[in-house]
Amino acid sequence: MIIKLGLPKGSLQEATLGLFRKAGYNFSVSERSYFPSIDDPELEAMLIRAQEMARYVQDGVFDAGLTGRDWIVENGADVVEVADLVYAKTSMRPVRWVLAVPVDSPIESVKDLEGKRIATEVVNIARKYLQSNGVNAEVEFSWGATEAKVPELADAIIEVTETGSSLRANNLRILETVLESTTRLIANKQSWADSAKREKIENIALMLKGAIAAEGKVGIKFNLPRKLVPNVVAALPAMKNPTINDLNDPEWVAVEIILDEKLVRKIVPELKKNGGCDIIEYPLNKVIP
Repeated sequence: MIIKLGLPKGSLQEATLGLFRKAGYNFSVSERSYFPSIDDPELEAMLIRAQEMARYVQDGVFDAGLTGRDWIVENGADVVEVADLVYAKTSMRPVRWVLAVPVDSPIESVKDLEGKRIATEVVNIARKYLQSNGVNAEVEFSWGATEAKVPELADAIIEVTETGSSLRANNLRILETVLESTTRLIANKQSWADSAKREKIENIALMLKGAIAAEGKVGIKFNLPRKLVPNVVAALPAMKNPTINDLNDPEWVAVEIILDEKLVRKIVPELKKNGGCDIIEYPLNKVIP
C-alpha cells in the first residue's frame, strides 16, 4: 500500500516539513525537485501549491494532503477533513483573511463597499461574504502584491495575514475578518473508505497533532526530599498530575512534569529554592494525549 501525499509548496513548505520532522517523518527535498524522498516506504509525496491541493485530493490525484481551510472553502472541495493542524508560516496560530482599506479611506465597513471594486486571491470567498452582507461590488482576482492594488486599482482588498504587520507597513487598516483559517490534513473520500489507507492517514494525523501539542513545551525532571512533595507539587503547573517515582533512598523521590517553556525561568529557581536538585530540562518532539 502506498499513500500519495500532497505537501504545500511555497509559504507553508518549511513549516510543514519541520512539523513532519518533529512527527518522525523525514523528507529530503532537492532544490529543483517537486518530489521529496521520505524514509517511510508507504508514503510518496509531491509538492504543490496549497491553493490547488483540495481539488487534487478531491479528484484522487492524492490520497491525502495539507492545505488551509480557506482553500477548501474557496474551491468548494468535497474532501474529508481529517485533522485541524494549527500552524502557519511564522506562528502556531490561525491566519485571517481580512477586509482592508487605505488608512485614509472613507470606507468604514463592508456596507460602504456598494458599487466598489475589491481585489483578492479568494474570489469565491469574497463574493459569498459580500452576498451575506447584502452588498453588490465588483470582485477581481489578484495575482499577487494585493496590498499595492489600493487605492489606484481597487477600493479595498481581502488579504491573508498572520499578524497584520504587512498590512500596516503598506498603510492599510483592517476593517473586518472575513474568514479564519488553519491548516487541515484532508483525505480523498475513496481513500478514506479504504481501511488500510485510512489507518495510515489517521496515524499521520496522530503524530502531527502530537508534534503540534509539544510546541513550546518542555519536560522537567528533578529529585526532591519526600517530605517536601506536598508543598512543591501543589505549586507546580502541569498538563496533568506530575509523575512521582521512588528512588533507592526512601527519603527521596524523582518528579517529572511537562510545562510551557516560558515558565521554566520562573519554576526552576523556585524548585531549587524549595529543595529540588539534579534538575534536568529536556525538549519534546511529540505529546500524545
